[in-house]
Amino acid sequence: MSTNVIAAMPKNKLGSLVKAFRKYYVPFIISIVLLITSVVFTILTPGMIRNLTNEIAPFGKELVEGHFYVNFEAVTRYGIILVVYVAISFTTGFASGFILNTIIQKFSKDLRRGICEKINKMPLDYFDTTQTGDILSVMTNDVDTLSTSLQNSVSMLVQSAVMLIGVLIAMFIACWQMALVVICSLPIMLIIILLTFKKSLPLFDETQNVLGEVNAAVEENYSGQLVIKAFNAEAKKVEEFKAKNNKLGLALYKSQAIGGLIEPAMSFVSYLTYAGVLVAGGLLFANNSISDIGIITGFIIYVSLFQEPLAQIGQASSTIQLGTAACNRVFDFLEKPELVDDSDKPIRLDHAHIRGEVEFKDVCFGYDPKKLTIKNFSGKIQPGMKVAIIGPTGAGKTTLVNLLMRFYEVTSGDILIDGVSIKDMSRSELRDVFGMILQETWVINGSLRENIVYNLKDVDENRLQEILVETNLSHYVETLPQGLDTVIQKDSALSAGQKQLVTIARAMTENAPMLILDEATSNVDTRTEILIQKAMDSLTHGRTSFVIAHRLSTIKNADLIFVMKDGNIVETGNHDSLMKLGGLYCEIYNSQFN
Repeated sequence: MSTNVIAAMPKNKLGSLVKAFRKYYVPFIISIVLLITSVVFTILTPGMIRNLTNEIAPFGKELVEGHFYVNFEAVTRYGIILVVYVAISFTTGFASGFILNTIIQKFSKDLRRGICEKINKMPLDYFDTTQTGDILSVMTNDVDTLSTSLQNSVSMLVQSAVMLIGVLIAMFIACWQMALVVICSLPIMLIIILLTFKKSLPLFDETQNVLGEVNAAVEENYSGQLVIKAFNAEAKKVEEFKAKNNKLGLALYKSQAIGGLIEPAMSFVSYLTYAGVLVAGGLLFANNSISDIGIITGFIIYVSLFQEPLAQIGQASSTIQLGTAACNRVFDFLEKPELVDDSDKPIRLDHAHIRGEVEFKDVCFGYDPKKLTIKNFSGKIQPGMKVAIIGPTGAGKTTLVNLLMRFYEVTSGDILIDGVSIKDMSRSELRDVFGMILQETWVINGSLRENIVYNLKDVDENRLQEILVETNLSHYVETLPQGLDTVIQKDSALSAGQKQLVTIARAMTENAPMLILDEATSNVDTRTEILIQKAMDSLTHGRTSFVIAHRLSTIKNADLIFVMKDGNIVETGNHDSLMKLGGLYCEIYNSQFN
């Protein structure tokens, strides 16, 4: 790749880009060879024009019967050669561009696929600390910008480098004195390009980062429309977006303004060079230092060919630097640490005979390593027990479940299932053990059937109909035009309660040997809750289950209740024993029913 790109891109990200591009090396090299061929024939063209000029021009020719003699045979020969040169240059240039554009588009597709795969391998704490819109901006805007930059700049930079070297050689062969005049303009142009790159590159980095902030603000405003309207915060959100948008506009203005200075500056230097070549050529011809006027004509074309690559680099500097900034963001994301692949771990549990014994041994955990959320948590759950976890907001209830599912790794201590440490199990094996119903509902754009049997195969239709009845969804399904095969839009077709029922039906369909229910009935009405509770009792019967609930009426029949506060278990027992204890559980229960 051209040294201009190497100078423009940070070393580490350039290496990542080149490494990611390795599967396209062969077609890329073919494209470059064709491009060089095109440039070589373009450089040969002025030589043919010089020969044609000398055959046609009267200077230095003798009169034949009162007229200047023109060798039409030579003119025809040079003309045909000129047409062949131009045709070869065009054909090879077109083929080179077609191949290069094709592989860059495929490379962009690979990057998007890589980002999508990367997202599924990232730890949850990354998503907790990164705005969704910023991640989307990497996959869309940054990949598109990098693709456009590569498409517009790679061939141009290679062509420019070959053109500069070839034209320099041709100029010195034709007339070294005029070649030196042209060379004098080179340092000035290089200084202009380097200064522009140095000043504008940080601004283009800022532009891409601010663009990510703007996209994050758009995503936040879109997803939070209900809250924004409920609190009459439209004006505030508009002002906040204006501030971010103005920041983006200012960054774009500064970067484009500096980048825009390069073209007029280069044009000014080009006109001075043309003037210098004409003056030098005229003096040399007058002093008989050059023999024919065709050299000057050819040199004018050489000057254009010599300065055109530099002008193209100047004009493309904005695209190159935007591509550099986008490249940094794309590969910065792709190179972030991801979850360690543990798919090669042997299966530790016999899923057909899982007993469901769970033991927490001195578990400590903190989202911030300096501040523990769970402190020395210990407890043992016997197979088939229904365990309720309650406590004030922020007590660590959901965190405990996240650790159980290995969404996060424990800071210290251990968790065992049937005597096997979850650290010795693959995540996929562990998560196959649990069916999970979360407070935050999630449905996909697709049919209702696809949402319920999500990622499951060969689901029995009769059992599916039973689940619809148990979750009180059967009546809703009957109202749909295609029943279970009706396509739903996740944000409009289902109410919050119906979404909750779908997620419950999904867990029931999975029929996992153990269950986790995190506020599973928080979005349904009391009557529906009673119906679902019966289905839950049936579902949890004989299965070890963990239930996080704020409505204590739903966990009165739990075999074991953990009462948590500040990351510790402060009370343990069943409903009756805890009520007799008169502690925190009794206080919470009485606050709900008195």
